[in-house]
Amino acid sequence: MYEEKFMRRALDLAREAAESGEVPVGCVITKDGQIIGEGRNRREEGSATAHAEILAIAEANQALGAWRLEDTEMYVTLEPCPMCAGAIVAARIPKVWFGAYDEKAGACVSVLDLFSYPLNHKPHVSGGNLEEESAEILRDFFREKR
Repeated sequence: MYEEKFMRRALDLAREAAESGEVPVGCVITKDGQIIGEGRNRREEGSATAHAEILAIAEANQALGAWRLEDTEMYVTLEPCPMCAGAIVAARIPKVWFGAYDEKAGACVSVLDLFSYPLNHKPHVSGGNLEEESAEILRDFFREKR
């Protein structure tokens, strides 16, 4: 069940990313109403794969001591890209709630729907959760960069 407080925590992480010069994306993973993993973009620190979702998945894996993240939920401020959508499938995350749609790289709805393919796992996905706030953080970040 969607809980706004977790999306708000993801927004806080996105703001932290922006303050560090990173594209402002934040992500939390919950289980039984508790945060078990969180991340924010850290690519500028030197890794192309340091997306918020990947880092949150790694932290959740460590917290549970398992690669399968069954019975969890992901809250992320931006629609996951193809790499992150693939990681969601690999980790077996059953529910994904995201904020802003990504018209350039979104792999859940916008550019493609990776989850519509006959893969071994199909999460429930809901976009547009705190969409305006999520999109505003991104707009402000890129406005300052230009």
